[in-house]
Amino acid sequence: MAAAVAAAGQSRGVAETCFGSGLQWRVGAEMSAAYVPGTNVFLKGMNPEDKRINTALSGGVRAGFGFGESSPAGLLYKGVYQGVGVGAVSFFSDGLLGTPVSAYVYQGAPIVHLSRRLWLGYEWRFGAAMGWHHYDKDYDDTNGAVSTSVTAMMGLGVKLHYALSSRWTLSLGVDGVHYSNGNTSWPNAGVNSIGATIGVAYALNPQTKAAQDAAMTDLAEEADRGRWLYDIMAYGAWRKRVVTVGKYVPEAELCPGRFGVVGLQFSPMRVLNRWVAVGPSLDLQWDESAGLEPYWIEDTYDENIKFERPPFGKQIKVGLSVHAELTMPIFSINAGVGYDFVNPKGDKRFYQSLALKTFVTDKLYLNVGYRLGDFKDPQNLMLGLGLRL
Repeated sequence: MAAAVAAAGQSRGVAETCFGSGLQWRVGAEMSAAYVPGTNVFLKGMNPEDKRINTALSGGVRAGFGFGESSPAGLLYKGVYQGVGVGAVSFFSDGLLGTPVSAYVYQGAPIVHLSRRLWLGYEWRFGAAMGWHHYDKDYDDTNGAVSTSVTAMMGLGVKLHYALSSRWTLSLGVDGVHYSNGNTSWPNAGVNSIGATIGVAYALNPQTKAAQDAAMTDLAEEADRGRWLYDIMAYGAWRKRVVTVGKYVPEAELCPGRFGVVGLQFSPMRVLNRWVAVGPSLDLQWDESAGLEPYWIEDTYDENIKFERPPFGKQIKVGLSVHAELTMPIFSINAGVGYDFVNPKGDKRFYQSLALKTFVTDKLYLNVGYRLGDFKDPQNLMLGLGLRL
């Protein structure tokens, strides 16, 4: 449960506070036609078919729910909806990229109501895409875009929603989608798309608007009260590493195998209102692949490249970052920028992170995040478990 809902119903428990009574269940379908930017040479045409990959067509089905307006979450977050979906995307190049199938969670909410029936909102999706035709080192493969059969899938868009009736809703919008393996394998150029979407949703049990009572007004005032929350989160992941070594002429070398990453964050968060929290974070991370270059064993290259093991302290990062968090029922989206004051030699000090927190109780959450350097250099995933105090 997101921060504002948890605070507003401290004594209510997860089921009563968030779900309450009168969930509105929906099923729907969506299609999208998209442009694929040429962000790497494989997509630009340097592939076995000498083909520019620049279009995509996707479709899928979904099921989800909204909160009844008689529930606390329905009052505090009017119009928010969430659920799960499955879909497939074709790049019209099955022999080069395949036709991946995605499973994902999603959440959306109104930004502004333009009329009684029409409103503009945002929606995000996060999940896994499976079935890529990917890079294979055992063959003469040029696929620099995708190196694993399964990647992460992240999408963000804005949509116009129009209520055709109490049950049917039509949506039109634009969205962007990113596919990447989070630097867990190499190459990791990824695939992106920007497109137009059209969708339809059907409410299985439409509900009428509920009257707001004094208790609900008090709940809203409590949710918007300024206060401090404290997040403690531990995470782990694995990653690939490219190093620059050479006795006379330095060259970039891809290290064989994968390296472990372990991190810890302590983040005091100031709640500004029911939707937004901000605050600093103390970030500690140990990266098994960090600081390797000074410990390279001369005249070892390629698959046989070797290093002496660096001291533990030479692979530690200690940084300070600032974060902003969108707090919604069940999910929170956290974005941060920071600087490592203690940093292994050769690593970027300026870093960024983006994470999805899924609250399984009022205080316990699952963290799925990604860390970058200088807004462009992939570093590592952040797969963790957090506690909100």
